[in-house]
Amino acid sequence: MMRLAIYDMDKTITRAPTWTRFLVHYARRHAPHRLALLPMAGVIAAGHPLRLIDRRGLKQATHRLMIGARTADARLARAAATFAVREGRHGLFQLARDRIEADRAEGYRIIVATASHRFYAEAIAALVGADAVIATEARRDTAGRILNRLDGDNCYGPAKLDRIVSWLADAGIAREDARIRFYSDHISDAPALGWADEAFVVNADARLVRLARSHGWGVLDWR
Repeated sequence: MMRLAIYDMDKTITRAPTWTRFLVHYARRHAPHRLALLPMAGVIAAGHPLRLIDRRGLKQATHRLMIGARTADARLARAAATFAVREGRHGLFQLARDRIEADRAEGYRIIVATASHRFYAEAIAALVGADAVIATEARRDTAGRILNRLDGDNCYGPAKLDRIVSWLADAGIAREDARIRFYSDHISDAPALGWADEAFVVNADARLVRLARSHGWGVLDWR
């Protein structure tokens, strides 16, 4: 029986959301002139709760503003590496690290499944020794440069569960042959929480705690 412990990343492993902070980190190190566009990015972001722009569109638009329409993979990798160093110093929950190590000691493979872009999520997942990363993918041009457009769905909500199921199939793991734990702080991951054999809500708000209790999911607080 394959044992898998699947963790959301933002606010489950990390103390704070990462996308905006990565954008600012990238701009400061590689494109300081783009910091002047940060207020415009804020205006675009304000449209999301008003349903003027969806998460996919928001991610693509803010990427275009703060990073650019196409960027060399090596440059983004350098930014991801330095961003991960900062996260490793102060940005991860120690209790998340402890839980990951406990799962590993029980024989679980550690998987990070996140809506964050793979081009920096992998560097953060490496800090906790993740065996695999399931993440939002960026399109590339014919020269291999990363574009601000998404390749496939934003790995969020039901799409995250679809990605996990596809990952299992690609890895040759039948669902009935796997024991799966899933951890998340956000109600958008309810599909994956309900699908897992063991579900744990982490640092959850009152709505998610109520949902967890109604389904018999574990409730953890790593703050």
